[in-house]
Amino acid sequence: MEEEIQMLMDEAKDANEKSFDHLRNGLEKIRAGRATPSMLDSVQVEAYGALGPLNQVANVNTLDARTITVQPWDKANLDAITTGIINANLGLNPQNNGEMIIINVPTLTEERRIELVKKAKAEGEHAKVSIRNNRKEANDFIKKLKDDGLSEDRQKDLEGEVQVLTDGAIKKIDDLLTAKEADILKV
Repeated sequence: MEEEIQMLMDEAKDANEKSFDHLRNGLEKIRAGRATPSMLDSVQVEAYGALGPLNQVANVNTLDARTITVQPWDKANLDAITTGIINANLGLNPQNNGEMIIINVPTLTEERRIELVKKAKAEGEHAKVSIRNNRKEANDFIKKLKDDGLSEDRQKDLEGEVQVLTDGAIKKIDDLLTAKEADILKV
């Protein structure tokens, strides 16, 4: 039974970590006014007869805090890359100079910053729901173990440990959201 308990705790930690990683990846896609190559992660480009991610046909870099450069490995793909960036509906205006694509990232308006904060908080709430679902699954498993002979005291201890894991994961999410909100609202 102790092996099952250890496995349960490990699975709960892993599930919480996956939820946190998913949130962190989602928040990276919410831009905070500075140009980052990850802003173009969702761009799909039709090249060589197939649709694929931008990073498979070009190098994406930042020139400065407001400029992204896209250097294709094959200049024949310049138009396809430009079209892919426009079709991604990111609100960016790519400029093709015949050698590379230059994207000037516009500054965010105050109302757009507030929208982005709301979006980040919504992402955080989804992650918290996922963490709470992980807690519920773990507690259901503990109750099942009680039916298999786990003592009531041990059940309460395990439920307490699961709650500590949950509280830690929620705090980690709150800290990440606070940092992201400050980053978005910083002018």
